[in-house]
Amino acid sequence: MAESPRPKRKREEEEDGGAALRDGAAATAAPFPLAELRLRRVLRESARDKAVFLHGEVTGASGEGTDAVIILEKTPFQEEKLSDLLKKHTKLELQMRNDIYSTYHLYPPPELSEIKATVVHPATEKHLQKYLRQEAHLIRETWEDYKNITLPFIQSQSFSVQLDDLYLIALVHRREIKSLRDLTAEHLPLLRNILQEGKEAIAKRFGVPGSQLRIYLHYQPSYYHLHVHFTALGYDAPGSSVERAHLLADVIDNLALDSMYYQKRALTFALRADELLLKKFQEAGRV
Repeated sequence: MAESPRPKRKREEEEDGGAALRDGAAATAAPFPLAELRLRRVLRESARDKAVFLHGEVTGASGEGTDAVIILEKTPFQEEKLSDLLKKHTKLELQMRNDIYSTYHLYPPPELSEIKATVVHPATEKHLQKYLRQEAHLIRETWEDYKNITLPFIQSQSFSVQLDDLYLIALVHRREIKSLRDLTAEHLPLLRNILQEGKEAIAKRFGVPGSQLRIYLHYQPSYYHLHVHFTALGYDAPGSSVERAHLLADVIDNLALDSMYYQKRALTFALRADELLLKKFQEAGRV
């Protein structure tokens, strides 16, 4: 069991190595020359996460340019600074008033308007593609689609489980259970044990009751070895959207009603335009 799921952005930073300090390295290293950055394009914006992903270029002393990815994120409010935020604002500009409701733009002083900047430099084409805005497509996968398209794709990819990619709490030891599609009533004792033992362990260690947990499986999963996510209900976890997350309690109920439930029903999920599985569905004429 992992102590807690790591936010997706944190995992991405560690994979890229852009802003992270490794092995006690070097807070004394020269800062990134942000003022010299030439903005090439906006790769992607996320209104929900209050973040923007930029492609820039830095020209070195030799005159040769190198690519960089800059991720700018609005930082969360800090409770201890809220009083200063309200009292020391430099400007409060009315935008709209409707009866008792008003909307303003508040312009805080610089020390209270921090923006987190993550830098990947030099960035490769792989980094640029990773953060580039991609079209997404909803796939309605039948059991026949799973057997004829998804399962051969899974088997051809030689997926491996890497600890750096995991932010789960429960990992099933049985390697033959790849995903939700493999579950039958035979697995009910295992799933019920994960649900109960997971809730009890989290309540004991972190003091979070089961009623404040979101416990779910992904389909499609990020890797094909059955695992269950436990997140705090108030945490807007990546991948908890309706087209991907399946609550474990619902999965248990469905299998109790019909052992072959997940071999009979169609499942809907989203795929990005650059994902290989989407191309397999397109080749089969299913998209």
